[in-house]
Amino acid sequence: MTLKVYLSGEIHTDWREQIVAGAKGLDVEFSSPVTDHAASDDCGVAILGAEDQKFWHDHKGAKVNAIRTRKAIAEADVVVVRFGDQYKQWNAAFDAGYAAALGKSLVVLHGSSHAHALKEVDAAALAVAEEPRQVVDILRYVLTGKLPG
Repeated sequence: MTLKVYLSGEIHTDWREQIVAGAKGLDVEFSSPVTDHAASDDCGVAILGAEDQKFWHDHKGAKVNAIRTRKAIAEADVVVVRFGDQYKQWNAAFDAGYAAALGKSLVVLHGSSHAHALKEVDAAALAVAEEPRQVVDILRYVLTGKLPG
């Protein structure tokens, strides 16, 4: 059984690389948003033309990025959403809600300091992990039935 896993959320740490490396040898296909922050922010105006107002600049980029995000979440078996320690990450919360609305298996990844702020997001998840290693352990268990250790 191949699992298609979409890795959504913060882009400032190497959590995606940790999960991909830890899942080596498992039957998993990973996808993610564009993690080049500048490219993600500027894709709309780079492709569709400049905007004088920042709102429309961001609006174009968000819509172009949504093409990739919607397709990847729709095709995923599992959606992992990481909330990092910095920034508000409203897009990650939106992705989690979208995945939950589509009935996707949702795994939320964040530190204990976000537990209260993300209680509704966590309630929609099938698992709430604090470390990328735990996400790998979930994927391994789902695919093989083997527990860590």
